Amino acid sequence: MSRVSLEGQVVVVTGAARGVGELLARKLSARGARIALVGLEPEALKQVAERLHGDSAHWYADVTDHEAMSRVAQEVKERFGKVDVVVANAGVATGGPFADSDPEAWRRVIEVNLIGSAVTARAFLPLLTESRGYLLQIASLAAITPAPMMTAYCASKSGVEAYAHSLRAEVGYKGVRVGVGYLSWTDTDMVRGADQDAVMRELRQRLPWPSNKTYPLGPAVDRIVAGIERRSAHVYGQWWLRGMQGVRGYLPGLIGTVGQREMRRFAPRLRGMRTGLVGAGGAADEEARATQRS
Repeated sequence: MSRVSLEGQVVVVTGAARGVGELLARKLSARGARIALVGLEPEALKQVAERLHGDSAHWYADVTDHEAMSRVAQEVKERFGKVDVVVANAGVATGGPFADSDPEAWRRVIEVNLIGSAVTARAFLPLLTESRGYLLQIASLAAITPAPMMTAYCASKSGVEAYAHSLRAEVGYKGVRVGVGYLSWTDTDMVRGADQDAVMRELRQRLPWPSNKTYPLGPAVDRIVAGIERRSAHVYGQWWLRGMQGVRGYLPGLIGTVGQREMRRFAPRLRGMRTGLVGAGGAADEEARATQRS
């Protein structure tokens, strides 16, 4: 498809305080977009907004809270007059053996990554229908291939990919386009947080090339920007991910076989692994929920 100019477009980015969301907001702003930042870290969001090139505003909201996200959608419309693009980027992760996982952290990954994405879309779809706009759902390599020690994250990203594909069929006749963005291991706080655990780090290093690498953030976000400009159905943060689509049917069996061997190798070291959410974004999510409970 030909590219759509982002000049004057209103783009909502969730999970915008850091990582993919923060850099994406900056790159979209540099192309003339007006940016609505949404996340759980008001001070960080404020700092991101202050670094943007053009018009922007930020909102504190938990993407799993339907009332809060509906309020944000209304206020974004009041502030900017419209919404052209929504990037459902907010996400958290946890790692480790499922049997020893923290049930609350495991559930939270599903809630943020899958339910939160659906809540985001539900809140903003009326505005995207008005503008005949574009919803980009950020998924992951984890949506294409399963991986041991990542049950919650793989389940959430597989689910959100299927949800977005289904939604595309529902809203396309209304002029709303829906895309799915895929990223491999990219240099973000989330990935760095996961790498703090020696077992997770070594398991990832033993993956076959090119899935064992950590990729720079900038080129991946550039690909996402290009996908937004094209209103693409599929956006790949790393070039080789497109090729994974053709072999994904074989991957569960392969991972099931090879994964058993790797888990047997690491079994003596699995006890005592950290089971909470990883990275600075995970810490922010846990802090926000603790504040709500107190």
